[in-house]
Amino acid sequence: MERTYGDIDGAGTGGAADADTGGGRGPKAGGTRPAPGGGGPGGPLAFSAADQEKQRAVRRMKTLATGLLLAVALVYVLAKWAQSAGLGGWSGYVAAAAEAGMVGALADWFAVTALFRRPLGLPIPHTAIIPTKKDQLGHSLGEFVGENFLAGDVVRQRLRAVGIGSRLGVWLAEPAHVDRVTAELATAVRGALTVLRDADVQAVVGEAITRRADAQEIAPGLGTMLEKVVADGGHRRVVDLVCVRAHDWLTLHSDSVMDAVTGGAPGWTPRFVDRKVGDRVYRELLRFVTEMRDMPDHPARGAVDRFLADFARDLQSDTDTRARVERLKSEVLGRGEVQDLIASAWGSVRAMIVAAAEDERSELRLRARAAILSLGTRLATDERLQRKVDGWLEDAAVYVVTTYRGEITSLITETVAGWDAEHTSRKIEAHIGRDLQFIRINGTVVGALAGLLIYTLTHTVVG
Repeated sequence: MERTYGDIDGAGTGGAADADTGGGRGPKAGGTRPAPGGGGPGGPLAFSAADQEKQRAVRRMKTLATGLLLAVALVYVLAKWAQSAGLGGWSGYVAAAAEAGMVGALADWFAVTALFRRPLGLPIPHTAIIPTKKDQLGHSLGEFVGENFLAGDVVRQRLRAVGIGSRLGVWLAEPAHVDRVTAELATAVRGALTVLRDADVQAVVGEAITRRADAQEIAPGLGTMLEKVVADGGHRRVVDLVCVRAHDWLTLHSDSVMDAVTGGAPGWTPRFVDRKVGDRVYRELLRFVTEMRDMPDHPARGAVDRFLADFARDLQSDTDTRARVERLKSEVLGRGEVQDLIASAWGSVRAMIVAAAEDERSELRLRARAAILSLGTRLATDERLQRKVDGWLEDAAVYVVTTYRGEITSLITETVAGWDAEHTSRKIEAHIGRDLQFIRINGTVVGALAGLLIYTLTHTVVG
């Protein structure tokens, strides 16, 4: 009897929770020997301290259920002895109740044990369900999750009930939360810029700028801009600057003008004549520049205005002028110095962004914080914006679950398939085995009551 009950319990009092696994050859449930296939420490199904505590609770409940079965068996033996000794009619009722209680306990023990192992190690069909049907259970679980949790309508209704837009707005309306978000964004920006290789980014930026410049004709745009500048008189300050600088240069370099004039004179002319001519040219040139500098209505200034206005129109409408500008643009962009300048711009931009991200008082951080705080305030109060944000999130979530449902459910199926069958059974039993032992206890109690009721009705009717 003791051997039978030890096998029935699967735990006994010595902790042999899996004594009947594989005909009594399996590892003890209370042990810590790692199961093959990833069941050891650190594996996908490693037993944690919480799992071990649950396993101990399962063993205690097994001991209690088995103890109740032993108690009922003892009551049955004593009741049958009392009945044979003629101690009274009550012994028949007690024996019937105890007998039915044992039957109920044994039936429920078989049902519970059959989930995790073969009862008594016997190859009974449809037993050891979890170890033998593990892969099918994983596939069914994946399908169940896909149909009931990853359905588009389910995801949309759940997200709509949560009201993420409103909650996000309330959360972002708090300055402390905004500071945290801003800091995290700054960290993310710094990390992203650190990971990027300068050479790769420079090549991309240079190629993008060059391609965009080649594809876009610049002459009409330049013509429109120049036309507006001339119409607004914006070029006059440039003319003023040129005149001032020309006057100053002529004042300081009169000898250079004289040398240029005399150097270009014929060799047969006398030297004093060359100097006279040079001096006259220099004085006239200085007078012209001085008058142009001091007279806003000087005719030469008007000529400059007309020239620029004509050039602006030619840039917009003259085919030859536009073609020349495009050729010049291509030549300038093709020069190595320009390409180096474009590529080196990335370094300056990155340094500027990193410095701004690290400085809590930088304009970038302050503007980002203000924008996030404003967004949070609007989200917290504007129902239309809340609905719009909720709609975006719902659409995105539905797209993900409907597009990648197969990949998500296959993760469940493949993960379960990769688990060791024996270790999976032990893991599941540690989590739900304690509740299953109540089935054995309830079976004992309900069986005893049913047996007592049947015995009573039988003797009442027959009697």
